Amino acid sequence: METVERVAKFLDEAGTYFLATVDGDQPRVRPFGTVLVNDGKLYIQTGKVKDVSKQIAANPKVEISASKGSEWIRIAGELVNDDNRDVKVKMLEKMPGLAGMYSPDDDNMQMLYFKNAVATFCSFAAAPETVKF
Repeated sequence: METVERVAKFLDEAGTYFLATVDGDQPRVRPFGTVLVNDGKLYIQTGKVKDVSKQIAANPKVEISASKGSEWIRIAGELVNDDNRDVKVKMLEKMPGLAGMYSPDDDNMQMLYFKNAVATFCSFAAAPETVKF
């Protein structure tokens, strides 16, 4: 399994992950659940009207943390905006519950992919494993 797919699988299995951004000098953390792999890139989704979108625009460096059982993952990297309609459609196909809030044509749905990302898989039973994508 490719690295990015392995990371996405962990996030999908965890169900909820926590995304950390910076708002000025204040860290901000909130739960997310959107994950998509497209063209070898790991995508998340939000709304352009949300504070999180504005925080990412001001400082694209973010970190994600998620856990399942006695394992957890941390992902650090930069998020890049992608307004490609096809990737929005793919996210809505994967997560149809978003369709009540977003449309690929609404100018609010925002797709962001990771670049220069480092993921660390951790558990209480093994040494951490770090991968880059």
